[in-house]
Amino acid sequence: MKITFLGTGAGVPSKERNVSSILLDLTQEMNKLWLFDCGEATQHQILHTTIKPRKIDKIFITHLHGDHIFGLPGFVSSRSFQGGTEPLTIFGPKGIKQFVETALSISKTRLSYPIHYRELDGSGNIYEDSSFIVDCVRLDHNITSFGFRIVEKDKLGELNVQKLQQMGIPPGPIYREIKENEETILEDGRIIYRKNVVGAPKKGRTISVFGDTRIMPEHASFIEGSEVLVHEATFSADKKDLAKSYYHTTTEEAASLANKAKVETLILTHISSRYQMEQKENLLFEAKRIFSNTKLAHDFYTFEVKRKEG
Repeated sequence: MKITFLGTGAGVPSKERNVSSILLDLTQEMNKLWLFDCGEATQHQILHTTIKPRKIDKIFITHLHGDHIFGLPGFVSSRSFQGGTEPLTIFGPKGIKQFVETALSISKTRLSYPIHYRELDGSGNIYEDSSFIVDCVRLDHNITSFGFRIVEKDKLGELNVQKLQQMGIPPGPIYREIKENEETILEDGRIIYRKNVVGAPKKGRTISVFGDTRIMPEHASFIEGSEVLVHEATFSADKKDLAKSYYHTTTEEAASLANKAKVETLILTHISSRYQMEQKENLLFEAKRIFSNTKLAHDFYTFEVKRKEG
């Protein structure tokens, strides 16, 4: 599981940062890619990577400001041109369907795949499959904005092949049967209990991705225990009043939330274009003096989310 930042700027693109777009690489887990926000020129950013747009089957839109959605019509069109045939699901606030379908209709764009929409109207569970659960929470922005929590379900541990062989059970299809069932009856009548021949579970990972928001300490419970929290830090610590008036967050505020929620790693993004790259160390310092394990994302920065043991 990897997170790649395709755009880390706020409001408008700059020479150093494109606008918001984050890719969650689930290739190893389920051979899929999920996209969070799709700002202008996201598909251009993808050209600088090995990402295959057709593998992106879900897009989660935090809110409908242009720097988070203006790349969406172009992306869904290119996904079709590049051979995408599998359905695409777009999650986002009410209005996201109208925005995409209006752009496609006016431009007479025909897609080679269907788009399914899930318009969000409140906090709660929005998706679940055999491997992942996705919940959302309402944030505090000047339009409807959401944060997402992606929870990977625990996986079974490794089958103890050596122990099975010592029990006189040779390799074969029976091994898969033993791992998939709580108990298995062998031909000789023996009962094999899975719990006795499978190692410790592989603990699932949790990632939280927040859209634009003013800081809300009450959201600590929503993100508590996340391996990674991706949070906006549009302004530096000395711009707290400005952040509040524009419904955004400072570096220190994001770090305080991460500290309260006891997350493992905080990654700051959505940086105002007023801050040049030479100022990144100061922004990072402001956050790290409150929450030491803080990273400051830049375009194409990739972070691997490692699995906990046991």
